[in-house]
Amino acid sequence: MTPTEEMNGSGNLMDFLDEPIPDVGTYEDFHTIDWLREKSRDTDRHRKITSKSKESIWEFIKSLLDAWSGWVVMLLIGLLSGTLAGVIDLAVDWMTDLKEGVCLSAFWYSHEQCCWTSNETTFDDRDKCPQWQKWSELMTGHALGAGAYVLNYFLYVMWALFFSFLAVTLVRVFAPYACGSGIPEIKTILSGFIIRGYLGKWTLLIKTVTLVLAVSSGLSLGKEGPLVHVACCCGNLFSSLFSKYSKNEGKRREVLSAAAAAGVSVAFGAPIGGVLFSLEEVSYYFPLKTLWRSFFAALVAAFTLRSINPFGNSRLVLFYVEYHTPWYMAELVPFILLGVFGGLWGTLFIRGNIAWCRRRKTTWLGRYPVLEVMAVTGITAILAFPNPYTRRSTSELISELFNDCGALESSQLCDYVNDPNMTRPLDDIPDRPAGPGVYAALWQLALALVFKIVITIFTFGMKIPSGLFIPSMAVGAIAGRIVGIAVEQMAYHHHDWIIFKNWCRPGADCVTPGLYAMVGAAACLGGVTRMTVSLVVIMFELTGGLEYIVPLMAAAVTSKWVADAFGKEGIYEAHIQLNGYPFLDVKDEFTHRTLATDVMRPRRGEPPLAVLTQEGTTVEDVEALIKDTDYNGFPVVVSRESERLIGFVQRRDLTLAIKSARQKQDGVVSNSVVYFTEDAPQLPASNPQPLKLRRILNLSPFTVTDHTPMETVVDIFRKLGLRQCLVTRSGRLLGIITKKDVLRHMAQMMNQDPESIMFN
Repeated sequence: MTPTEEMNGSGNLMDFLDEPIPDVGTYEDFHTIDWLREKSRDTDRHRKITSKSKESIWEFIKSLLDAWSGWVVMLLIGLLSGTLAGVIDLAVDWMTDLKEGVCLSAFWYSHEQCCWTSNETTFDDRDKCPQWQKWSELMTGHALGAGAYVLNYFLYVMWALFFSFLAVTLVRVFAPYACGSGIPEIKTILSGFIIRGYLGKWTLLIKTVTLVLAVSSGLSLGKEGPLVHVACCCGNLFSSLFSKYSKNEGKRREVLSAAAAAGVSVAFGAPIGGVLFSLEEVSYYFPLKTLWRSFFAALVAAFTLRSINPFGNSRLVLFYVEYHTPWYMAELVPFILLGVFGGLWGTLFIRGNIAWCRRRKTTWLGRYPVLEVMAVTGITAILAFPNPYTRRSTSELISELFNDCGALESSQLCDYVNDPNMTRPLDDIPDRPAGPGVYAALWQLALALVFKIVITIFTFGMKIPSGLFIPSMAVGAIAGRIVGIAVEQMAYHHHDWIIFKNWCRPGADCVTPGLYAMVGAAACLGGVTRMTVSLVVIMFELTGGLEYIVPLMAAAVTSKWVADAFGKEGIYEAHIQLNGYPFLDVKDEFTHRTLATDVMRPRRGEPPLAVLTQEGTTVEDVEALIKDTDYNGFPVVVSRESERLIGFVQRRDLTLAIKSARQKQDGVVSNSVVYFTEDAPQLPASNPQPLKLRRILNLSPFTVTDHTPMETVVDIFRKLGLRQCLVTRSGRLLGIITKKDVLRHMAQMMNQDPESIMFN
């Protein structure tokens, strides 16, 4: 027997932590993960599987299954998110039309599907068929007249209120996390923050159902952002089936990054745009392997959606456009002006919406979410019904605004004065003077523009699922179409002006107003979200307009420059800041000349740092330290006198290890000595058995010296995803800097309230 064993009175000193403890290495809710630890755990797991695979055929097969599990998860995410998106699209179509009437031959058909199956539809009135009846016609037998109008108006408002009441009630009762867009929270989760339940099964179910109700109620919101949340819920659901992902938070986030790509893929029918969106806008850590898997998930999701064919046009794109005229260099001027408008609208929207959301958080408004949703829905429905452009669903509105006026169009926007002698092919109609229908449409569109700009500010952020992509695009598309018609009429009436002379001959088809709507939509979406590359790709995938990349790029870049001039953050970053999520944005620059010693704690006048010694602390001391403090972990030093740093131990791991040792290991009592060294300390024989906790000690915590510039520290926190880093001088521990300290310091340097970044 060794002397140590004699002194401890035990012939079998058990290193209790040779057995892995359940839940050690996991994280508590609202805490940040340790990316470096997750990475090294995955490397260890992989090394173990590789070495075992050489032992037998069975182990080799298991290693193959492990390697393929990532692709299986992507396949499942793609299939489920594609299916859910298809179901949501079909349900929204039906329920939006239900506010105006019902199909008698089959009540589950939308207006369009009802008249597809009819043999009695005429070409001029293709939207009218005997099978589809408005509510007034069904109830009173009259389709026209003041009484019928009032009844239809009343029922439209009632249906809208019913849908939104159902949506907000389901969210409140079953899944409070299902509200909002979801993208700010997903950005925060992907940066390493834990929000338990945010991607749970209930959230998935309720978000899917309430998304249909919220969009159908006619509120100024879209389904695109929430579909990213839905896809990430699918990703989380399938991650839990494979231990490789369920037990490693870092690996799980790789799956969620790919799921976000699948979400945008099905929201817009834009698989490549989805991958770029995940890379540019959402993801924090995006290795090459994740890029391929995102591509695969987006592909499967898009293929699944195409099989369901919710738009009934056998296309994946939402707003298919086919313009017959090229764009000209002189048109870049109005395109850039639309970019400026998009940037200004983005700034106005972000400032207005954040001010309203802050008011909601700090006043009585926040206590009555149902009342707020009902009030906004009531106002929206009452103001939207009289105007045909706001009454219809926003997607239909954008589709009409993007459309080019062909010879077969019956829309009011295409009411031009035709030349009776015109003998041209149908797809190449020359510019014509605008008729009374176009002028009436312009007035209605101008009113719709003001209505959308104002109401969207109050709608986004309510306690129902609400996306921002479609309302922003609608604002831009309306503005773009108005500008497009103005340029078209100028070119027609003043074709001898110097700006039109070179490219616009009389009788030619020079200007396409639909293209201006498309460029305006891209500009406004860019102004709000600050996307650039992914935005342009999403727009040309969305419309199929490949040759219009340059106008789209010009508008997207201009809108970003203009919006950035007023403030660097997009709407999602602004909401992250408003909610106080601990998110270190990679795009932010830190240019202040402060040092680690200015930020570290303890500061002058504060009590000394709570530390553990490598040997000599009892179980009781450790438990008292955990009880009296709320720190996430404790540095371990050689002794309190020398303060030489040994390592760092997490609070949760300590708690679990001591609890497990008390249950499983004999002789561990309150005055047992806890030691973190390889060998047990020399103790008298009368002492109870000591407890070895070296296994949970991180022997290589990240350290910086007290003179390290904060610019470097911020960079390290961003790139390595650290939770905390220790500050030393010549190996002596001086203090600690946590992620929250860094965020507080950055807020202080920007003259903001440092406490505003705390999670609330």
